[in-house]
Amino acid sequence: MAGTMPHAIFIETDVDDHGLVGAYAAELPGCAVFAATDDEAAGSMPMRVSRFTAWLGDNGETVPRFVGDNWYEVERAAAMDGRRAAFTLDELPPSDDEFATWLRWLELAREELAEALDSGDPSAAAELLDEIERQDVTFVRELKGQAPELSSDAIDRLYAARDALTDALAAAGPFEDGVRRILRLAIADDLRAAEALRPSA
Repeated sequence: MAGTMPHAIFIETDVDDHGLVGAYAAELPGCAVFAATDDEAAGSMPMRVSRFTAWLGDNGETVPRFVGDNWYEVERAAAMDGRRAAFTLDELPPSDDEFATWLRWLELAREELAEALDSGDPSAAAELLDEIERQDVTFVRELKGQAPELSSDAIDRLYAARDALTDALAAAGPFEDGVRRILRLAIADDLRAAEALRPSA
């Protein structure tokens, strides 16, 4: 039945070393819910997908339509030793079209974060922003890209790391190991930080 069409979710446990759980929509890299429990994260996915696809549509992206709200867990993994979880699907290289699309989504997520930084208080999400910077630098190294020159200013470091990751992804192309995982996490974390910076978050 159309109303019960299933859609896959990946669950990441201990995202932040404090028990945070992440749920990721397998069909929408970067569409994620972060919550205190796996049930809360998974249960919030239908609403998150609706918001995520609306956000993409508002920014001119063509997005798939999802019928029904039957989102279910297909795989679970834990973040370990500061490294975020990887899932089986992350091993599959994206097509050229998917890669180009997800790079645009990453740029949109970064614009969202930049707007939130301009209008909000960066200290409200300082720890998360530091994590994003460190993670982006790690991703650049994994992609064999050019390491960024980092200043003493936290926001300048964040922007430098983000620019370096964008360049490294573009140079690596869709068939480099880990590209799908990197895009999934980079989009999701930028949007998570943007929401944390907004007063309504």
